[in-house]
This record gives sequence, structure tokens and C-alpha cells, in this order.
Amino acid sequence: MKILFVHQNFPGQFLYLAPALKARGHDCRALTDIKNQRDSVIPVLRYRHDAAPPDVAATRLGRNFTQMTDRGVTVARACLRLCDKHGYVPDVIFGHSGWGETLFLKEVWPTAKLIVYAEFYYRGVDRDVGFDPEFSRAGFDPVMTAQARAAHLGQSLLHADAAMAPTKWQASTYPPALQPMIKVIFDGVNTATVTPNPTASMTLPNGQTIAAGDEVLTFVNRNLEPYRGYHTFMRALPDVMAARPNAQVVIVGGDDVSYGAAAPDGKKWKDIFLDEVRDRLDLSRVHFIGKVPYAQFVALMQISRAHAYLTYPFVLSWSMLEAMSAGAHVIGSRSAPVEELITDGVNGTLVDFFDIKGWSAALIDALANPARFIPLRAAARQTILDGYDLHGTCMPRMVDYVESFGPQP
Repeated sequence: MKILFVHQNFPGQFLYLAPALKARGHDCRALTDIKNQRDSVIPVLRYRHDAAPPDVAATRLGRNFTQMTDRGVTVARACLRLCDKHGYVPDVIFGHSGWGETLFLKEVWPTAKLIVYAEFYYRGVDRDVGFDPEFSRAGFDPVMTAQARAAHLGQSLLHADAAMAPTKWQASTYPPALQPMIKVIFDGVNTATVTPNPTASMTLPNGQTIAAGDEVLTFVNRNLEPYRGYHTFMRALPDVMAARPNAQVVIVGGDDVSYGAAAPDGKKWKDIFLDEVRDRLDLSRVHFIGKVPYAQFVALMQISRAHAYLTYPFVLSWSMLEAMSAGAHVIGSRSAPVEELITDGVNGTLVDFFDIKGWSAALIDALANPARFIPLRAAARQTILDGYDLHGTCMPRMVDYVESFGPQP
């Protein structure tokens, strides 16, 4: 089969799948934005997208659709050149629907089977919008804005042959009419790499070494921001550190914004919420280590005595599943994406997203009584082994799914 992956930040969710299909003898290629210079073991083609930002006054609620269709046109033109100049016609296209890249690919290659990665469908209610009243005002206007943001996502599925979503809850965010198109298969956790390690250790930027068995509290985001509960965590921290004078707190994440609005007045969310509690923290025990290499992240999850993970009703982070695979005790927010994997008191602990006192109490308990949570840590690891293991479960299912759309004998 000829398989074309389309993702502006390739490999993205296709990190393992594309090489696996290549290893099975398929002719795999990828198309990505020229700004993305990540290495890949499969041939990568790049398109240049330089569209001007839409005029907000002219496009109003359509501005997001304008941006996505602009990129979709750029990608379609790049694919048309591949077809016309090089005679390239894929059997299967697998693309992420989030940025509009797949919108017009059927116009270029009508005979190709198009699978879209369906990560999340925006809605004005029961999702991220309005979930946190501190940062998202309620009202009809935000509802309309969220609905408008979903227009290209619905169109992407309507023009595709099938879709894949990583979790049941994320698939359920799509309209009922589209859900039958969606196959739920998680991207996969490499449980052979992300495994418990009682000898794990790492050196922090200040030169201090921490190791498995130490009293270490961890918090990991791509970027430190409200969507992932950074504000709740920081507000819970003073009571935790006061009750646990030997605890070390390690916080991973950048200063940018992955989701939601930027911080006001040119500030950083990291600094806003640190400053709010700064005078009640022993900062010598709070370690902001920024973004870290993957191996260092894995070691940190192997060391962690208590790992806090919070999220709005939104896309679930890979890091939470990897923490579970490493045998960490995950204290998670009681929000729908987390509840799909964690059952309170069985394979982790759940706390209401906004319950500051509840978070402090749960984190203190986890740090003070590690032996009591050993069964939860083992159960968390087993959850990933049973349903989310890369090589044992997810990869075979993904490969079979993609190959089912190829030419049949």
C-alpha cells in the first residue's frame, strides 16, 4: 500500500504507527509544514503555508474556519503537485483533522481512502468552554464561538471514509451522527520503556539528586496553564509543603500557551500563580525544570511518590497514561477524560478539579503514606498493560485498521 500521513507537526500521533507500517513493507510518506523540522524514519515532504491572518471584523465567527480552510487549500495544492508532477496517488491517507489539512484531499485523490484523526470536537456546553468560570465566562456568545470552531472538524469527518480517536470520551465529543465513523484506539504507551524502576534517580538543575523512594511530588504539563490545572495545583501547594517539610516538588512545563487564552498583560501563567503563593512556599524545595528530554521525564515518573494531573474536559495528556505505566500514584482531577482511565481508590485517586483543600489533603496523604498506595500503583500499571500497551494492544489494532482500507485481494 501507498500510505500518506498528513500532520503539520509530524510525527505527532503517528510517531509509532508510521514506522510500524513502513516495517511491514508499505510505501509510507508524510506531508508536514516546512516549519516542522523533526526527524523521521520515513520520507517527509513539506509544504509552505504563509496565509495572512483573517480579518476578524470581516470574518467574525468564521475566522477559525477561514484559517483552517486556508491551510487546507495550501495542503491540497501541495498534494496536487505531487499527483501531477510525480504521479503519486496514495491508497490510504491518514491525517489529523485539527488544522484543516485533510479538508480537500478527496478533491485531489478521490479514490484514496481518507482516515482522519478525530481528537476533539468543540462544543459550547459540557466541554472546556465555561468549565472554569475564573477564566471562561458563561453566556451565549462563548457558546456560539465554540460551535463555530467546530465547523471544520465536522466537515473533515463528512469528507472522510473513517476516523480514529484515542479515547472513548474524546470520540463521544463528536455529534452522534458522526460517532459511528470513529474507531477508538489509543496511540499506545511503550510499557517496556515506561516501567517501574526502583533504582531510578535524576539530578535537578540545582545539582540536587532525587531517587525512587524519596518524598517527591510531581506535576507535568507541556505548558503551565489553567487548562491543565496549574492554578489549582499551585494554590494547593502551600498546605502540602507546610505539612510535609521534607517533600521536594518538581514541576515540568514551559512558559507558553498550548490551550486557551494567553495570560493577561504580557505575563506568564507560571509567574501569575507562583506569585500568588510565593510568600507561603519554601522555594528551595520547589523545582521548576522547564521542558525536559523524554528519558528524564520517564525517570521522574519512576521517582514520583505522588503525581498530580488535572485537566479541563478536553484532550487527555499522554503524560498521565505514561505516569500510570511507570507505576506512579496519580492523583487526578474528577473530570471526564481522567475518569475514563482512573477509578478512585482502585488505580489512582480522584479529586474535584476546583477543590483546593481536597487537593492539599490528597497530596499530603499520598506523600505521608506511600505504602498504603502500593496496590493503586500496581493497578495503574496493570490498567495500561491491559488496554493501552503500544506493542501488545494498540499498535496491532491500528495497523489492522489502516490496512483494512487498502486494496483487497
